Amino acid sequence: MHEFDIADPAELGFDPGRLARIDSFLEESYVGPGKLPGTQILVARDGRVVHFGQAGVMRADGTPMRADALLRIASMTKPVTSVAFMQLVEQARVALDEPIGRVLPELAGLGVYAGGGGAVPFAPAIPAPPIRFVDLMTHMSGLTYGLQNRTSVDAAYREIEFDFARGHHNSDEYLAHLGKLPLEFAPGTGWNYSVATDVLGIAIERISGQRLGDYFRDHIFAPLGMTDTGFDLPADGAGRLADAWTYQPGSAAKLIDRGAESKLLQPARFHSGGGGLIGTIADYHRFASMLLNRGELGGARILAPKTLALMTRNFLPGGADLASISRSLFSESTSAGSGFGLGFATVIDPAKTLMPASEGEFYWGGAYSTAFFVDPLEGVTMVFMTQLYPSSAYPVRRQLKILIYAALMDSRAL
Repeated sequence: MHEFDIADPAELGFDPGRLARIDSFLEESYVGPGKLPGTQILVARDGRVVHFGQAGVMRADGTPMRADALLRIASMTKPVTSVAFMQLVEQARVALDEPIGRVLPELAGLGVYAGGGGAVPFAPAIPAPPIRFVDLMTHMSGLTYGLQNRTSVDAAYREIEFDFARGHHNSDEYLAHLGKLPLEFAPGTGWNYSVATDVLGIAIERISGQRLGDYFRDHIFAPLGMTDTGFDLPADGAGRLADAWTYQPGSAAKLIDRGAESKLLQPARFHSGGGGLIGTIADYHRFASMLLNRGELGGARILAPKTLALMTRNFLPGGADLASISRSLFSESTSAGSGFGLGFATVIDPAKTLMPASEGEFYWGGAYSTAFFVDPLEGVTMVFMTQLYPSSAYPVRRQLKILIYAALMDSRAL
């Protein structure tokens, strides 16, 4: 079991009594009623933990939540993949403005949807500019997710099972299928949450010559001491993998994947850079601390400060926010006041978020309602873990952020 070294919250500008509200709120509003069977939350300032709380169960058999539980972090994989790709950019092995066809020729020459789908073959696609790597990182590539469930292209993604490719395709098969489908829009002209980061992960494999999980281990996880995170479980992982549940309107969550019997116990055919990692809250705290510390932690330099500064700028056209440009049916994308950078959402107008926030704060979450944020101005990081699908079920991420900032008495913004 991981034991966190908890600093004195008052010494780091937090009111201990107000921090304690977080645990009682989660218990009374979510864990007690069965909405979230188990939760973990870690809050830190300047890399030092000021609050760690956990509640409920990690398994339906009553096994209590444990600090070293292994959890599906889903799309919180995306920032890791984005960091890995930018390491290759720093080495001048690839550039953001390059067409992806140089590395991924299967996706060269993709055009935009012009009709058809389902029982009718797709019409010849409308020619479009090539997808660039920056388009993948910003979700402006024209790719999509089957889970969007809006268009004929989405339906084709569901049929091929791109969203859950772990046991279905290897990287080459994944691209071979994807290269036969049209884009939803011309690259650079819209924002749509998509498999773009999975494609980015395959590019990392081809440029580096390593499977994605091996690259992560050698260049991110081992240097940061993230010993429990990967696409496959560690040796003792079978007993630590949490169950997963799904939202049930008006009632307790429904069990959908037993940790003791999960397909995640089998090796992954596909290393999903968009959503495949399994890990612990302690490991992701180390990753978030590295981001807060401008790319370095404990003497391990992962990225240069200027690279990370670029990643957390808003790349949306005309300085737009996600609420105004997103085409996605997805919980994060309605965030007014937040733009999107190279793998992270970033706060560009705190007033529009309608909650306490700092300009330049960046964040993301996962489909099982996990979340993290990094506030460079205040030096605050948060990691929240639970295992409820989908992430749009409850406003818990927003509520936790409000509670955390309500406990911060020594604000550096004032």
